[in-house]
Amino acid sequence: MSTGSIYDLKAFYDSRSGRLVRRILLDHLIPMWPDVKGLRVVGCGYATPYLRPYMKDAERVIAVMPARLGARVWPRHEKNLVCLAEESELPLETESVDRILLVHSVEHAEILSPNLQELWRVLKSSGRIIVVVPNRLGFWARADWSPFGQGQPFSASQIVQLFRDHSFVHERTERALFLPPVRTFLMLRTFWFMERIGARIMPGLCGLHIAEFSKQLYAGTTVSQTAKVKIRGRRILVPNALSGGRREQG
Repeated sequence: MSTGSIYDLKAFYDSRSGRLVRRILLDHLIPMWPDVKGLRVVGCGYATPYLRPYMKDAERVIAVMPARLGARVWPRHEKNLVCLAEESELPLETESVDRILLVHSVEHAEILSPNLQELWRVLKSSGRIIVVVPNRLGFWARADWSPFGQGQPFSASQIVQLFRDHSFVHERTERALFLPPVRTFLMLRTFWFMERIGARIMPGLCGLHIAEFSKQLYAGTTVSQTAKVKIRGRRILVPNALSGGRREQG
């Protein structure tokens, strides 16, 4: 599934609607992972709008952008933390990551199973994953001018089952983005009211599902065949093209 290019995503998050979406999502994401001190945090897909809050305390923050999108240097005026890679071939060592944030990732993958196997490989035992996906019943899944209107939307049960099928343990799911996908200033001013009321009276019409999963290995537990991958380590490679590229603010 296509979502355009990295420049389309950046243009959305530079817009008034995109800045508002970022604010709403961070109000969910930060409380879900309140303490990342000493942890390694990786964002996959286009997660850079949501990674900056973790940079202060995390041991390391890495943004992996998929080859299908391209990449931009991030953060602006600082050491680049972005690498370009296939989502089924992450340039990370086995069991080296504590937290993984997936945004604009799962809904655009052509074949999901290899990507989820790779996430299992790089995630430490007891590590956590948060995946943000558009709700198939929500209005944002039909807004083709936004990145959430591209790709394959999911119901809450579908995304949970998908990760369970790859041996991840579901921890919780939150709903966000009840504001209709409009770009008028008057409507955008009411977003806090819409978020509060929407969560109470129409939870099934949220724009996004925010699902958290963990990797748990128990004594005597047999790992499913879909979760078995070759153990391998790779260096993190940043393409030379990025060094002279435009830098992204975030």
